[in-house]
Amino acid sequence: MKPNEQFVHSVFESIAPKYDLMNSILSFNRHKYWRKFTMQKMNVQTGNSAIDICCGTCDWTISLAEASGTGDIVGLDFSQNMLDYGAYKIDKLGMDKQISLVHGNAMKLPYDDNTFDYATIGFALRNVPDFRQVLKEMQRVVKPGGQVVSLELSKPTWQPFKAIYFFYFQYILPLLGKLIVKKYEQYKWLPESLAHFPDHKQLAAIFEEIGLVNVQAYPLTGGIAALHIGTKPGISQVKP
Repeated sequence: MKPNEQFVHSVFESIAPKYDLMNSILSFNRHKYWRKFTMQKMNVQTGNSAIDICCGTCDWTISLAEASGTGDIVGLDFSQNMLDYGAYKIDKLGMDKQISLVHGNAMKLPYDDNTFDYATIGFALRNVPDFRQVLKEMQRVVKPGGQVVSLELSKPTWQPFKAIYFFYFQYILPLLGKLIVKKYEQYKWLPESLAHFPDHKQLAAIFEEIGLVNVQAYPLTGGIAALHIGTKPGISQVKP
């Protein structure tokens, strides 16, 4: 791994035990609504397959499996600690036969072209070394007509909410990280990871640049998050 990759890896390895709690704090507990909205827009059908990139502790991976019912679902992450926490949830739900967890690199997915109906990535695209490369890999492994889906923190577009949120994100969140999980530098870095990340319109344009079609972008909760869905060109479609 490159130096920056090593740092990001160390961040997620260290925050894994409190990741779910801090995710709720970071999003004002809206991440559950955002994921529910995303699943409605995706319209996963019984038997559909999916790979959840940078799956973390597997909340979205589990939602995909529940929606698919019988389809094969893969959760991939470079943090073994995150996967271990995800595996505990999956085993508790008795879904270990349907969900496979893979310790792997989002920049080079260990799957053939045209393997999955969906490729998803949640709250991680801004943290990878090259998000265009990751999106291209996601596009590569979905079938023609399959969907590439990103749910990510974004940049609020209207004042005064924008100023309030960035103050919270840059100053309050790291202090909460220090207080609750004894991790200050890790949560100080997370706002920095968003600073140079595209806003929802720019990211939609990048989806189109790499060849995805029917791109949809949905700002959520005043723009602090955004859902992007793009379809791989092809005759067959995931949705009926």
